[in-house]
Amino acid sequence: MIVVIGSPIGWLHDEAVVPGGTPARAALAAAAAGRQVQLVGRTGDDPTADALLLSLARGGVGHVALLRDPARQTPLIQEPVAEDAAPVLVEDEVAPQAPGPLPLPSFPLPPLDAGDVDLGLRYLTNYAVVVLAEPAGSDVVRVVADAATWNGAQLVVVVDPGTELSDGLPADAIVFEAPGDDPDGDFAALVGRFAAALDDGTDAADAFRASIAAEGWTEAVAD
Repeated sequence: MIVVIGSPIGWLHDEAVVPGGTPARAALAAAAAGRQVQLVGRTGDDPTADALLLSLARGGVGHVALLRDPARQTPLIQEPVAEDAAPVLVEDEVAPQAPGPLPLPSFPLPPLDAGDVDLGLRYLTNYAVVVLAEPAGSDVVRVVADAATWNGAQLVVVVDPGTELSDGLPADAIVFEAPGDDPDGDFAALVGRFAAALDDGTDAADAFRASIAAEGWTEAVAD
């Protein structure tokens, strides 16, 4: 089983809420590759979360360790109405009726909480691969690394560009540097397929080659 850690984000697309963000998209890609997947994180207890969980379940992603917090709003991002417009956060649960982008709120997307992650990982058992699919604080990294080591699971970590790696990572941890933007979900799909290949027993080098080939990428060959 693969455990993907990261809170899902809702995307408002053609008046429907679909999963967005690297954690959800990576989990869906791993499930599409035929692996058992559970998502660990936190959402609100609202219509956006209801739609997200239904869509994830339809895609084969479990959410038994995904916490729902009535005091928290599930992030919902509206797709841009023009090619050069940036996505914007929706601050309520109702799809905007007027055309044009909404003002961008000043608050950031809520970070992962170490206690939430620890609780979720303790609830799950018998996982072979753990993917920390969004950049996280050192306390979260430490919890995830300890759980992966305890369970003998392969750890995959996604970090922001230029991030210094935590000293607590296992020696065999595999680190992906996230791109600045992933509008089509190609990077998330690569991470998900890579995790699926690891879970299937493929070694890391072959798993990476298979993952980039599935995305239509090729390796550069030196002369």
